[in-house]
Parts: sequence; C-alpha cells; structure tokens
Amino acid sequence: MFSLLGERAFGRTVPICPDCEIRTISEGVATAMDHDTLLIKKGTYKEFNILIDKPLTLLGQGYPIVDGEEKGEIIRIVSDHVTIDGLFIINVGTSYTTDYAAIRVVKSEHFLIQNVVLERLFFGIYLEKSNHGKIFHNKIIGDAVDEYNSGNGIQLWYSHNVEVERNIVQGVRDGIYLEFSDNVTIKGNTSTKNLRYGLHFMFSNDDVYTGNTFEENGAGVAVMFSKRIKMIKNTFRNNWGTASYGMLLKEINDAEIVNNVFEENTIGINIEGSNRITYDNNDFVANGWAIKVLGACYANTFTRNNFLYNSFDISYNSKMNDNKFDQNYWSDYTGYDLDKDGIGDIPYRPVKLFSYIVNRTPETIVLLRSLFMDIIDFSEKVSPVFTPDNLMDANPLIQRSHDTH
Repeated sequence: MFSLLGERAFGRTVPICPDCEIRTISEGVATAMDHDTLLIKKGTYKEFNILIDKPLTLLGQGYPIVDGEEKGEIIRIVSDHVTIDGLFIINVGTSYTTDYAAIRVVKSEHFLIQNVVLERLFFGIYLEKSNHGKIFHNKIIGDAVDEYNSGNGIQLWYSHNVEVERNIVQGVRDGIYLEFSDNVTIKGNTSTKNLRYGLHFMFSNDDVYTGNTFEENGAGVAVMFSKRIKMIKNTFRNNWGTASYGMLLKEINDAEIVNNVFEENTIGINIEGSNRITYDNNDFVANGWAIKVLGACYANTFTRNNFLYNSFDISYNSKMNDNKFDQNYWSDYTGYDLDKDGIGDIPYRPVKLFSYIVNRTPETIVLLRSLFMDIIDFSEKVSPVFTPDNLMDANPLIQRSHDTH
C-alpha cells in the first residue's frame, strides 16, 4: 500500500518508442497519470498538436526527433509543473494568422524547458500568461529570411518571474522578445544573426539582463517603454546598418547600464526620452557613434566609462543638457595631469561640432577625416556655439577605468 502511494505521489516512468507498448508521445500523455515521466527513446516521432494538460515530465533519451511536418504547433502546455527535457523539435508550421510555436506554454506555473534543440521553426518557445518557470540551455536555430513570415526565438507575453538562461538563439526574427513581462532574469544567453533584434522588450519592468551576447543582429537590441531595468556585463557587438544599434533606448526610466561592452556598432547606444539612467563602467569601442542622444533625456549620469576610438563619442541634437558626465576615459583627450592624481587638469568636451553637422546633413559624413573638420571641431571646443556649453567631463580620466568586466 505504501509502495502504491509513493508511486502515485512521485510518478512512474513510462517508456515510449516505436517498439514499446506506447508508441507516440500523444498516446503517452493521454494514458499517463499526474507526475509521471514519459521516457521518449531515440527515434523520430511525426506528431504535432501534442497537448500536455497534466503535470508531467517529457524526457528525451538520445535526443529523439519530434517532427511536426510543418502542420502547425507541436507542443502546447496548459498544466502546471511540466518539464520538457532533451528533445529535438523540427518543422513547425508557418501561418500568417496564427503564431505556431515549437513549444507554447499557456497560463501555466512552475514549468521547466531545458536541453531542447529547435530547428526549422516559426516561433520557438512561446510563453503566454505563464509564471515562475525556467527556460534553460536550449538551442534555437532558425532559417528566417523575411520578417513578415518569421517568428521569434523565445517570446514572453504577460509572463512574470521567469528565468531565461544559457540559451543560444539565431536566425529568427527577434532572438528574445518580452512584452508586459516583469521580474524576468535573462542570463548568459547568446543571440546572434537574427533578422531584426537580438533582444526586444516593451512594457516590461524590473527585469535583469546579465552576461548575454548580442552580435550581428539586423537592428541590434531594442529596449522600450520600461522601468527599473538592470543591464549588466552584456556584450553588444557588430550590429551594423543604417538603422542598427548596439542598443536602442526609448522611454526607459530609472535603469542601470553597468559593465557592458559596446563594440563595432553603427551606434553604441541610441537614447530617446530616457531619464534617470546610470551608465557606469561601460566600454564603447570602435563604434560609429558611441552614444547618440536624440532629446528629452534628463538626469542621466555617465561615470567611469571608457570611450575608445569611436568616430564620435557623444552626439546631441539639442543645445540643452541635463545629464552629468564625470570621470570617464576619452581616447581623444589631449589634456595633461600636472598633479598626477589621474584626473585631467582641463575639462573634456565630447561633442564635436562635426557630429552636429552630420545630424543635420548626413551626407557630410564623407568629410569625416578631413583637416577642415578637425579645424572646426577645435574651434567649437574653444568657444562652444552649436553644442551644449555645459556638456563636458570636468574630471576626465588619464587612464582607462579598470573596474569593468
């Protein structure tokens, strides 16, 4: 009797294979009891619309292939306490009216999706009003060509308290997409070569992004309409294009952007309507523009950042400045430090007149390396007329800040 109670409490292990008593995943789900483990053995299972409506573990052995044959959604979870582990899922259906996903989680709690490989997909892992779960160590490889008929790799919609950790996402529309999703931790992911954004989130508050790499994405990373975001120790690299950024900030307030690397992007950070943000100990290396401020940005602080060999360090489109720059390192700084305290004795003005001209007339960028532009930039530093006269770093560092990374 006690043995039976234990089995019912912790679940049985039910083998599934072409030669087993149960041959399909759908049949296994239908016959399983709560908390059972379906041990799916190596092989190919041509199934779609698998509905998991009870607490179960689907455990793949030797990475069994679940082939949806492009007929629609493959796995839909509508129960709490479901684990998907070790499956190879391919051929999600494509639709212009329905967001078919390889794995969709709907109104569920305490889920775990890990060690899953997804290929030839529309949407990858899609969370819908689902909370307190984890998406861990998955590999999502799409072959998207056009935005209109491609989906996102990992998508969260109205989903809170979720961990997205150590996933690889590439070749989809947006690598990781969040909308109305709070208290989400995104850690150690690699999101590269996606059509639009490596990371895209909107209306999502109190989220933390640490140790991620966003590289070679069509438009970089977009962070919009959110509050109290922490972005720490991420890398934004090689996001090039006429409308591409390392990171785009729009209507972001009370955030921390600390210890990140922005390297070889058209624009390191493009900022619009964002206030009370701390930019501390970031590296801006060999970007076109390190930071481009488009206005309505107030009470932001830039401290101990390293600006290294960017075409333009700071670009402003306004003569007003309410932001503080202090103790940053500027590779273009040519001042001196007579008292040897590590701080330049004369302030540094990071906004070049030429960047102001390029903002007004983009075609003038062809004159970037000309002697004439060097002369007018020097004259603007001596007597500011077009750029904010109070935009300066009064304490520029003589040597790079070493607190980063």
